[in-house]
Amino acid sequence: MKPAKATGLATVAAALALSAGAALAAGKVHHVAIHVDQNDPKVMNLALNNVANVKKYYESQGDEVVIEVVAYGPGLTMFIPGKSPVEDRISAMSLALDNLSFSACGNTIHNMSKKVGHEIKVMDEAQVVPSGVVRLIELQEQGYAYVRP
Repeated sequence: MKPAKATGLATVAAALALSAGAALAAGKVHHVAIHVDQNDPKVMNLALNNVANVKKYYESQGDEVVIEVVAYGPGLTMFIPGKSPVEDRISAMSLALDNLSFSACGNTIHNMSKKVGHEIKVMDEAQVVPSGVVRLIELQEQGYAYVRP
């Protein structure tokens, strides 16, 4: 009986070693939240440059990265069709990059809509979240690194 138990333990140990090796070979997964709150094309482009550079770096290391760009306040212009100075870049990047998402602040949309007297629409690439600030808090609580260009 003892040889069978030892063989069973050896099999379990070998399986654990293989799965640990596979995990290391697969690379690490990084999570990054990028915050935009300014209606400034330079800031918006810098945020998107950060997305591209972070993605390129981690891929070169064999790692994966999940990135979420969160915009609120004046930065929401980044996601407004026809007004966004980076609209084409967002569309292209959302198609080209896996694990990239965009979040638009629902509070800002509501307040802007009230001010202009009609509902503000955001780009299809952006999901509306109740609050941009709260979304950033949630992402940081989930272990996301925070970047503000």
